[in-house]
Amino acid sequence: MADLQDDPHTSSTTAVGELDRMLGTAVPETPEPEARAASPDELDELEELVFDGVAGEEEGEPVAPPPAPEDSLGRARALLVEHPVADGFNRLASILGQRQWHDLELGESTLDTDIPRLRAGGVGAQFWSLLVPAEYAGDRAISATLEQIDLIKKVVAAYPEGLRLALTAGDMADARNCGRIASLLGPVSGHALGESLGTLRAYQALGVRSVTFAGTRWAGAKGEGLTSFGQDVVREMNRLGVLIDLTGVPVESVRGVLSVSRAPVVLSHSGARTLTDAPANACDDVLRALTPDKGVCMVGFAPEQTVSRVADHIDHVRAVAGRECVGLSGMYGADTADVPHGDDLRDVSCYPHLLAELIDRGWDEADLALLTWGNAARVVRDTEFTSRAARRRPAPVVT
Repeated sequence: MADLQDDPHTSSTTAVGELDRMLGTAVPETPEPEARAASPDELDELEELVFDGVAGEEEGEPVAPPPAPEDSLGRARALLVEHPVADGFNRLASILGQRQWHDLELGESTLDTDIPRLRAGGVGAQFWSLLVPAEYAGDRAISATLEQIDLIKKVVAAYPEGLRLALTAGDMADARNCGRIASLLGPVSGHALGESLGTLRAYQALGVRSVTFAGTRWAGAKGEGLTSFGQDVVREMNRLGVLIDLTGVPVESVRGVLSVSRAPVVLSHSGARTLTDAPANACDDVLRALTPDKGVCMVGFAPEQTVSRVADHIDHVRAVAGRECVGLSGMYGADTADVPHGDDLRDVSCYPHLLAELIDRGWDEADLALLTWGNAARVVRDTEFTSRAARRRPAPVVT
């Protein structure tokens, strides 16, 4: 063991020198040449070598930078390291609520979402859906929502090395920078408010940061457009800093919300109705309405869709609404035996395949960075700014 700890260079050099002196065969020391300053011609030659990247190498062999990934999938994975996905909608809470046991850290083969696959997919932030069935009403809807909030908070606390609760855009960035997946609560079902602003405030205090308006009487479910209570909900959500989710809301009500709201809105799991006539998808009039305030349509992955078809929807939303109005929403969080996705989008690890498709279609890095992270983080941040401004204004005087 001693030979692993001693300095081999020191001991061997000393022994050789002593042996030479003992035998009288020591080689006379050759004096070191005196140092001299390099001539101007030599300096020019050295500078040229360094500039050309060949200093220290044989002539004709320049030092090259590390090669960039040549294939689209490699480029997609490299981009996601810098610009991870902020996923707008995952239904895992509703599935975990039906199970007695789970381990998201080791992985769940019967689910399409777990921490290893979130990391493999380059997901840096996740909105956890808290939607409850439309047939739930009143206290039942509220209690089911509270149970899901409690469940997701327990899940986040149980996996601190993978997940971190996020309430703000700053929290999202901090979690990403620490190698955690920022976890945001929402959207909550609008009908789970019970037509009570007090319930809305209670949800916000528990960490909820998104509420969807679809299916509510006060947001046009019965063709009435946005009611006066709906306007109050919009103003209070602006004040509280809660995202307004207009997925599946009629165009008349969308216009009503946008006429009142001072914050941008989101469509948390939508697509282009021009391409697929589904209730959650947005018509072009709604997509164009997002542009002035830079709201975001987060394009979802329906189980039957291929990578190419999802990319078609993303292309269409960008073309109609603009590059700052499109995001991603995997709509994962299902039992894979019940709702399987296609092979290329089978689970949350497959985001690189979608980005590779967009790269092949000519998307540049700037637009991809907005699609994955930039637009979602900005809409959260802008909603926070609106909230701060609203809270600074004096309360109206009641006479």
